[in-house]
Amino acid sequence: MIKKIILLLTIFITSFTYAQQVKIAGKVLNYQKQPLENVSVSQLHSRNGVMTNARGEYLISVSSGDSVRLVFSLLGYNQHQYILPRLEKNIELDVILEEDNRELNVVTVEGQRTVTAVIERIDYLATKRASSPWGSLESLLVTMGGVSTNNELSSQYSVRGGNFDENIVYVNGLEIYRPLLVRSAQQEGLSFINPNMIKSVGFSAGGYSAEYGDKMSSVLDITYRKPEKSEGSASTSFLGGDVHVGNSSGRFSQITGIRYKTIRSLMNTTDTKAEFDPSFFDIQSFMAYNLSSKWEVNFLGNYSHNLYKYTPRTRNTSFGTLNMLRNFTVYFDGQEKDKFLTYQAALTLKGRVNNNLNIGITGSTFASDEQERYDIEGRYLLKEFDESGIGVTDDSSVLGIGTYMEHARNKVESEVYTFTHFGDFKVDSHLLKWGLTYQREIIKDKIKEWEMRDSAGYSLPNTGIDVNMYSNLKSDNHINSSRFSGFLQDTYRLKTEKGLFILNAGFRAAYWTFNEEFIFSPRGALAFVPEGMDNLSVRLAGGIYYQAPFYKEFQRIVNVGGNNIIELNKDIKSQKSIHIILGGDYYFRGKDQGTSPFKLSGELYYKNMSDLIPYTVNNVKIRYSGENSAKGYVMGLNLKLYGEFIPGADSWISFGLMKAQQDIEGIKVPLPTDQRYNFALFFQDYFPGYERLRMSLRGLLSHGLPVSAPYKGYENGYFRTPAYKRVDIGFSWQILGEDFAIRNKNSFCKAFKNIWLGLDVFNIFDMQNTNTYYWVSDVYNQQYAVPNYLTGRQLNVKLMAEF
Repeated sequence: MIKKIILLLTIFITSFTYAQQVKIAGKVLNYQKQPLENVSVSQLHSRNGVMTNARGEYLISVSSGDSVRLVFSLLGYNQHQYILPRLEKNIELDVILEEDNRELNVVTVEGQRTVTAVIERIDYLATKRASSPWGSLESLLVTMGGVSTNNELSSQYSVRGGNFDENIVYVNGLEIYRPLLVRSAQQEGLSFINPNMIKSVGFSAGGYSAEYGDKMSSVLDITYRKPEKSEGSASTSFLGGDVHVGNSSGRFSQITGIRYKTIRSLMNTTDTKAEFDPSFFDIQSFMAYNLSSKWEVNFLGNYSHNLYKYTPRTRNTSFGTLNMLRNFTVYFDGQEKDKFLTYQAALTLKGRVNNNLNIGITGSTFASDEQERYDIEGRYLLKEFDESGIGVTDDSSVLGIGTYMEHARNKVESEVYTFTHFGDFKVDSHLLKWGLTYQREIIKDKIKEWEMRDSAGYSLPNTGIDVNMYSNLKSDNHINSSRFSGFLQDTYRLKTEKGLFILNAGFRAAYWTFNEEFIFSPRGALAFVPEGMDNLSVRLAGGIYYQAPFYKEFQRIVNVGGNNIIELNKDIKSQKSIHIILGGDYYFRGKDQGTSPFKLSGELYYKNMSDLIPYTVNNVKIRYSGENSAKGYVMGLNLKLYGEFIPGADSWISFGLMKAQQDIEGIKVPLPTDQRYNFALFFQDYFPGYERLRMSLRGLLSHGLPVSAPYKGYENGYFRTPAYKRVDIGFSWQILGEDFAIRNKNSFCKAFKNIWLGLDVFNIFDMQNTNTYYWVSDVYNQQYAVPNYLTGRQLNVKLMAEF
């Protein structure tokens, strides 16, 4: 069926005739006549856009015969818009952009060249075209060098051997927190980041500057935009829908987004047949008010309401090799009901004291109410198949038979209050930045969960005397602590006969009252662009990075009278990682010198880690040992080829090699996120002359992750899951645009700027990927690992409208 659909789409696409194209080319400079890289050059109210290269050059193709509006925008500069009359031939257009002194949260105020910065700019507009189950920014992020995922249902990602908790995410300077109770990706709900509200995206996989907080792996820096006029969009699909509106009137501007997500159709492609009744909803708003020409107050708010109801019925999983086939059948009774409510808000006052000094203060709060309740009973049968795939008829084919019962009544309440002062001062070739933060954390939990297993009439584990629980966990803890932190950094720019040098150096310091620990984190980066070789740059970055514990890391399980009790370890220390990164970028063009340049980026990295807290991963649940009992290292290579194979459509290929090792009390084992190789592809295309029809392709291939038996660490033995492999493809067709004649004839159509109709095929090759394993034990306590497969092939239809 899928092959027939693809064949019909191909015939349908190739039946269109091409329209004549004209080219607009030129350079974008600042007032010092210096070229500006990564300036967005886009055609207004369309998805046609390009980025300038290292020399500030751009080339964009547009349809002839109509007037064209081109928008030039770059973070830290005023946006410029040009209206060009009816175009009949190629033209040249050079542009000068003026710095916007009102922007205070610019990552790099001077230069604006990603080749000299550790922070990489990401084409967030591609998230609307990327084919993935959620169309989220994270689904695009996992195609970047050093970033990987092994679960398409989750928005979490791993960066260079780090786990999900080691990534820090900011939205308009506000740190975003993850729920603490989530066990599986199906419970996650929506990512905090709303793609409809994004202005810019910055990402670093290591070696980032002191202004970013205490995490060991990566930083994702999001800036929401302030609309300059009325805007809006709405979309709907089999997986949910969203709507956003924005406007600007005088001194006030606001942008608000509402989203809803469901996973019913995706979960129907798994081995478990169940009644899914999820409800994932959130609303966000960013408002700004200019008190004067120099001072501004803004507010960012988010409310998320996620309900997850799950009533399993049956499960039938076949697995193994051709010579060792197995079948696992389960009949369920019971249900699961979970609730995850989160609130986050920030109020910021910032202003320009003079042309060189900017200051600001922010007060923010985060609160969550998480509840997990389930009582699920399963009666299972594990049988052996013969080579024909038919079950053996005699009793010897039965490998395991029994019943299990899972019960939980878990609740976590979190409150985080933060007050921050920040500022920057520009003098000569220096840019000084600083920040001071006070944070109060109040967390309460009540955990009560257990699992009972009965195999052939015996309770496991079988002692021959008592009836025992297979596992149990109990907690009743409360923490009320404070953190003090601050940073100071300087960015210095030096132009010499040898070339351009940019040095960023600084430090962070923090103190936590819970364990009375003080940490000091120096960081630095040096970039160099040789004179006369603007297409080449090299950079060296490094520093000391700490992972300050946040509740889960210092939960230690102790056995009291046969019961597992969670206690809080007050002697816990921050995990420590020393980063060393050597990277470079090289720009080049293809045989056609008129095409946009390609960029080849590469980074070698090494991370030496100490005071590690060993952990295991099950789905998206990370369980820490609560002790600083390990050390380790991560080293690897990342390569990325980026370019516009078709003007206005960004594409890239990334490849990585990595080894992540840990030493747990003398036993050397891989880190749970150790992946020896990782390959990702993101490709966009449209039919020349018919840009209304576009395609996006996302492919992932990564090494399997280490897996250990339940309630045992990797030091007690492990094996790897099969490689994760997946290809998603999406098509979008513009059925209405601003230049369509019907808009002037029909009042309903005139209300919309653009309307797109999309078709996605997720996991187009229907590849089976293993996320975790369910472990079945017989009466002799011999364990069998039954794979929990992820989603199969799935079609999705979506409709998007902009107004």
